[in-house]
Amino acid sequence: MSDAELLTSWIAVWERAIDDFLTLLEEVPEREWSTPTELPGWDVHAVVAHIAHLEALLAGARHEEVEIGEPAHVKSPMGTFTEQGVVARRDHTPAELLKEIRESVAVRSAELAADPPSDADAPAPGIFGAIGWSQRTLLRNRPLDVWMHEQDVRRATGRPGNLDSPAAHHVVTYLLESLGIVVAKRVGCPSGTSVVVAVDGVGTHAVRVNDAGRAETVEPPAEPTVHLAMTVADHTVLAGGRGVPDSVRVTGDRALAERILAAMAVTP
Repeated sequence: MSDAELLTSWIAVWERAIDDFLTLLEEVPEREWSTPTELPGWDVHAVVAHIAHLEALLAGARHEEVEIGEPAHVKSPMGTFTEQGVVARRDHTPAELLKEIRESVAVRSAELAADPPSDADAPAPGIFGAIGWSQRTLLRNRPLDVWMHEQDVRRATGRPGNLDSPAAHHVVTYLLESLGIVVAKRVGCPSGTSVVVAVDGVGTHAVRVNDAGRAETVEPPAEPTVHLAMTVADHTVLAGGRGVPDSVRVTGDRALAERILAAMAVTP
Protein backbone atom coordinates (compact mmCIF):
# COMPACT_ATOMS: atom_id res chain seq x y z
CA MET A 1 0.00 0.00 0.00
CA SER A 2 1.38 3.43 -0.92
CA ASP A 3 1.78 6.21 1.61
CA ALA A 4 -1.14 8.06 0.08
CA GLU A 5 -3.42 5.02 0.33
CA LEU A 6 -2.35 4.30 3.90
CA LEU A 7 -2.88 7.87 5.09
CA THR A 8 -6.24 8.05 3.31
CA SER A 9 -7.36 4.86 5.03
CA TRP A 10 -6.47 6.31 8.44
CA ILE A 11 -8.35 9.51 7.65
CA ALA A 12 -11.45 7.44 6.87
CA VAL A 13 -11.11 5.57 10.17
CA TRP A 14 -10.75 8.87 12.06
CA GLU A 15 -13.85 10.32 10.41
CA ARG A 16 -15.87 7.22 11.30
CA ALA A 17 -14.48 7.29 14.87
CA ILE A 18 -15.60 10.91 15.26
CA ASP A 19 -19.08 10.03 13.99
CA ASP A 20 -19.31 7.15 16.46
CA PHE A 21 -18.08 9.34 19.31
CA LEU A 22 -20.61 12.08 18.59
CA THR A 23 -23.43 9.56 18.24
CA LEU A 24 -22.59 8.19 21.69
CA LEU A 25 -22.39 11.63 23.28
CA GLU A 26 -25.80 12.57 21.93
CA GLU A 27 -27.18 9.69 24.04
CA VAL A 28 -25.52 10.87 27.25
CA PRO A 29 -27.79 13.24 29.25
CA GLU A 30 -26.19 16.43 30.54
CA ARG A 31 -26.39 15.24 34.16
CA GLU A 32 -23.96 12.41 33.32
CA TRP A 33 -21.28 14.66 31.87
CA SER A 34 -19.91 15.15 35.39
CA THR A 35 -19.44 11.40 35.84
CA PRO A 36 -15.79 10.57 36.69
CA THR A 37 -13.88 8.41 34.19
CA GLU A 38 -10.95 6.09 34.89
CA LEU A 39 -8.60 8.91 33.85
CA PRO A 40 -7.36 10.74 36.97
CA GLY A 41 -8.96 14.16 37.32
CA TRP A 42 -11.17 13.83 34.25
CA ASP A 43 -14.92 13.42 34.06
CA VAL A 44 -16.89 12.88 30.85
CA HIS A 45 -16.93 16.63 30.17
CA ALA A 46 -13.12 16.79 30.41
CA VAL A 47 -12.70 13.87 28.02
CA VAL A 48 -14.91 15.56 25.43
CA ALA A 49 -13.16 18.90 25.98
CA HIS A 50 -9.84 17.18 25.27
CA ILE A 51 -11.09 15.87 21.93
CA ALA A 52 -12.57 19.28 21.10
CA HIS A 53 -9.20 20.90 21.88
CA LEU A 54 -7.14 18.69 19.58
CA GLU A 55 -9.63 18.75 16.72
CA ALA A 56 -9.81 22.54 16.97
CA LEU A 57 -6.00 22.79 16.77
CA LEU A 58 -6.00 20.61 13.66
CA ALA A 59 -8.59 22.91 12.12
CA GLY A 60 -6.35 25.91 12.70
CA ALA A 61 -7.50 27.24 16.06
CA ARG A 62 -5.05 28.83 18.49
CA HIS A 63 -4.03 27.00 21.65
CA GLU A 64 -5.08 28.94 24.75
CA GLU A 65 -2.40 29.39 27.42
CA VAL A 66 -4.57 29.27 30.54
CA GLU A 67 -3.71 28.79 34.20
CA ILE A 68 -4.40 25.22 35.35
CA GLY A 69 -3.15 25.32 38.93
CA GLU A 70 -1.28 22.22 40.15
CA PRO A 71 -3.51 19.21 39.48
CA ALA A 72 -1.95 15.96 40.74
CA HIS A 73 -2.56 14.14 37.46
CA VAL A 74 -0.46 16.58 35.40
CA LYS A 75 3.16 15.45 35.47
CA SER A 76 4.82 16.81 32.32
CA PRO A 77 4.87 19.74 29.89
CA MET A 78 2.73 17.73 27.49
CA GLY A 79 0.32 17.06 30.33
CA THR A 80 0.14 20.80 31.00
CA PHE A 81 -0.58 21.49 27.34
CA THR A 82 -3.33 18.87 27.32
CA GLU A 83 -4.86 20.13 30.55
CA GLN A 84 -4.92 23.70 29.25
CA GLY A 85 -7.19 22.60 26.44
CA VAL A 86 -9.54 21.01 28.97
CA VAL A 87 -9.52 23.91 31.44
CA ALA A 88 -10.11 26.44 28.65
CA ARG A 89 -13.40 24.63 27.93
CA ARG A 90 -14.45 23.98 31.53
CA ASP A 91 -17.45 26.31 31.28
CA HIS A 92 -18.58 25.14 27.85
CA THR A 93 -21.88 23.30 27.75
CA PRO A 94 -22.11 19.82 26.24
CA ALA A 95 -23.87 21.31 23.23
CA GLU A 96 -21.07 23.83 22.74
CA LEU A 97 -18.40 21.14 22.90
CA LEU A 98 -20.21 18.96 20.38
CA LYS A 99 -20.65 21.95 18.08
CA GLU A 100 -16.94 22.75 18.29
CA ILE A 101 -15.99 19.17 17.42
CA ARG A 102 -18.39 19.04 14.46
CA GLU A 103 -17.22 22.36 13.06
CA SER A 104 -13.53 21.59 13.54
CA VAL A 105 -13.82 18.17 11.93
CA ALA A 106 -15.76 19.62 8.99
CA VAL A 107 -12.95 22.11 8.36
CA ARG A 108 -10.20 19.52 8.68
CA SER A 109 -12.02 16.92 6.55
CA ALA A 110 -12.51 19.45 3.78
CA GLU A 111 -8.83 20.40 3.88
CA LEU A 112 -7.73 16.77 3.71
CA ALA A 113 -10.11 16.05 0.83
CA ALA A 114 -8.89 19.08 -1.12
CA ASP A 115 -5.20 18.32 -0.55
CA PRO A 116 -4.77 14.67 0.48
CA PRO A 117 -1.46 13.93 2.24
CA SER A 118 0.80 11.63 0.25
CA ASP A 119 4.07 11.53 2.22
CA ALA A 120 3.81 9.68 5.53
CA ASP A 121 7.16 11.03 6.71
CA ALA A 122 6.33 14.69 6.01
CA PRO A 123 5.91 16.89 9.10
CA ALA A 124 2.42 17.03 10.54
CA PRO A 125 0.73 20.43 10.38
CA GLY A 126 0.92 23.12 13.05
CA ILE A 127 1.91 22.36 16.61
CA PHE A 128 1.99 18.61 15.97
CA GLY A 129 4.78 19.03 13.45
CA ALA A 130 6.55 21.39 15.84
CA ILE A 131 6.86 18.61 18.43
CA GLY A 132 8.33 16.27 15.81
CA TRP A 133 5.29 14.35 14.64
CA SER A 134 5.05 13.15 11.06
CA GLN A 135 1.84 12.76 9.07
CA ARG A 136 2.15 9.04 9.78
CA THR A 137 2.18 9.59 13.54
CA LEU A 138 -0.61 12.16 13.54
CA LEU A 139 -3.03 10.40 11.21
CA ARG A 140 -2.48 7.01 12.82
CA ASN A 141 -2.94 8.41 16.31
CA ARG A 142 -6.14 10.40 15.77
CA PRO A 143 -8.47 7.35 15.49
CA LEU A 144 -6.71 5.87 18.52
CA ASP A 145 -7.27 8.96 20.65
CA VAL A 146 -10.92 9.36 19.66
CA TRP A 147 -11.89 5.70 20.04
CA MET A 148 -10.01 5.18 23.32
CA HIS A 149 -11.82 8.16 24.80
CA GLU A 150 -15.13 6.94 23.42
CA GLN A 151 -14.53 3.77 25.41
CA ASP A 152 -13.67 5.85 28.51
CA VAL A 153 -17.07 7.53 28.23
CA ARG A 154 -18.83 4.21 27.60
CA ARG A 155 -17.32 2.60 30.71
CA ALA A 156 -18.03 5.67 32.85
CA THR A 157 -21.67 5.91 31.82
CA GLY A 158 -22.44 2.19 31.59
CA ARG A 159 -22.84 2.14 27.80
CA PRO A 160 -20.51 -0.63 26.54
CA GLY A 161 -20.26 -1.22 22.82
CA ASN A 162 -18.70 -0.31 19.47
CA LEU A 163 -15.99 -2.93 19.96
CA ASP A 164 -16.04 -4.19 16.37
CA SER A 165 -15.84 -0.88 14.51
CA PRO A 166 -13.06 0.09 12.08
CA ALA A 167 -11.51 2.23 14.84
CA ALA A 168 -11.58 -0.66 17.31
CA HIS A 169 -9.69 -2.90 14.89
CA HIS A 170 -7.29 -0.07 14.06
CA VAL A 171 -6.49 0.61 17.72
CA VAL A 172 -6.07 -3.00 18.82
CA THR A 173 -3.87 -3.85 15.83
CA TYR A 174 -1.78 -0.72 16.39
CA LEU A 175 -1.25 -1.28 20.11
CA LEU A 176 -0.44 -4.97 19.70
CA GLU A 177 2.72 -3.83 17.93
CA SER A 178 4.03 -2.70 21.32
CA LEU A 179 4.11 -6.25 22.70
CA GLY A 180 7.80 -6.65 21.96
CA ILE A 181 8.70 -3.52 23.94
CA VAL A 182 6.63 -4.74 26.87
CA VAL A 183 8.14 -8.22 26.88
CA ALA A 184 11.80 -7.42 26.22
CA LYS A 185 12.33 -3.93 27.63
CA ARG A 186 9.75 -3.39 30.35
CA VAL A 187 9.59 -6.90 31.77
CA GLY A 188 13.06 -7.97 30.69
CA CYS A 189 12.13 -11.52 29.76
CA PRO A 190 15.13 -13.80 29.14
CA SER A 191 16.12 -15.05 25.70
CA GLY A 192 13.91 -17.82 24.43
CA THR A 193 10.77 -16.43 26.07
CA SER A 194 7.78 -16.48 23.74
CA VAL A 195 4.59 -14.56 24.35
CA VAL A 196 1.32 -14.67 22.43
CA VAL A 197 -1.54 -12.21 22.81
CA ALA A 198 -4.82 -13.17 21.14
CA VAL A 199 -7.60 -10.59 20.98
CA ASP A 200 -11.02 -12.02 20.20
CA GLY A 201 -12.25 -11.08 16.75
CA VAL A 202 -9.18 -9.03 15.81
CA GLY A 203 -6.08 -11.19 15.68
CA THR A 204 -3.02 -12.65 17.35
CA HIS A 205 0.44 -11.21 17.87
CA ALA A 206 3.44 -13.27 18.99
CA VAL A 207 6.99 -12.32 19.94
CA ARG A 208 10.08 -14.22 21.00
CA VAL A 209 13.08 -12.78 22.83
CA ASN A 210 16.28 -13.48 20.87
CA ASP A 211 19.81 -14.03 22.17
CA ALA A 212 20.46 -10.28 22.05
CA GLY A 213 17.55 -9.67 24.41
CA ARG A 214 15.32 -8.17 21.74
CA ALA A 215 11.81 -9.30 20.94
CA GLU A 216 11.14 -10.42 17.38
CA THR A 217 7.72 -10.92 15.83
CA VAL A 218 7.20 -14.62 15.10
CA GLU A 219 4.49 -17.03 14.10
CA PRO A 220 2.58 -18.09 17.22
CA PRO A 221 4.30 -21.19 18.64
CA ALA A 222 2.25 -24.21 19.69
CA GLU A 223 3.34 -23.90 23.32
CA PRO A 224 4.50 -20.35 24.11
CA THR A 225 5.94 -19.41 27.48
CA VAL A 226 2.88 -17.23 28.03
CA HIS A 227 -0.40 -17.12 26.13
CA LEU A 228 -2.84 -14.30 26.90
CA ALA A 229 -6.34 -14.39 25.40
CA MET A 230 -8.72 -11.50 25.90
CA THR A 231 -11.63 -9.51 24.55
CA VAL A 232 -11.27 -6.20 22.74
CA ALA A 233 -12.60 -4.51 25.88
CA ASP A 234 -9.93 -6.20 28.04
CA HIS A 235 -7.15 -5.20 25.67
CA THR A 236 -8.38 -1.61 25.57
CA VAL A 237 -8.27 -1.35 29.35
CA LEU A 238 -4.84 -2.97 29.52
CA ALA A 239 -3.09 -1.13 26.70
CA GLY A 240 -4.72 2.14 27.69
CA GLY A 241 -3.42 1.93 31.25
CA ARG A 242 -6.92 1.85 32.70
CA GLY A 243 -6.33 -1.28 34.80
CA VAL A 244 -5.74 -5.04 34.64
CA PRO A 245 -8.98 -6.97 33.99
CA ASP A 246 -9.38 -10.25 35.84
CA SER A 247 -11.07 -11.83 32.80
CA VAL A 248 -7.88 -12.30 30.75
CA ARG A 249 -7.36 -16.02 30.02
CA VAL A 250 -3.82 -17.07 30.90
CA THR A 251 -1.95 -20.18 29.76
CA GLY A 252 1.65 -20.98 30.64
CA ASP A 253 3.89 -19.23 33.17
CA ARG A 254 1.34 -17.42 35.33
CA ALA A 255 3.87 -15.44 37.37
CA LEU A 256 5.45 -14.08 34.21
CA ALA A 257 2.00 -13.44 32.74
CA GLU A 258 1.15 -11.21 35.71
CA ARG A 259 4.31 -9.17 35.18
CA ILE A 260 3.51 -8.76 31.49
CA LEU A 261 -0.08 -7.74 32.16
CA ALA A 262 1.08 -5.16 34.70
CA ALA A 263 3.39 -3.62 32.06
CA MET A 264 1.04 -3.57 29.07
CA ALA A 265 -0.07 0.07 29.36
CA VAL A 266 1.35 1.78 26.28
CA THR A 267 -0.86 4.83 25.87
CA PRO A 268 -2.19 7.34 28.41
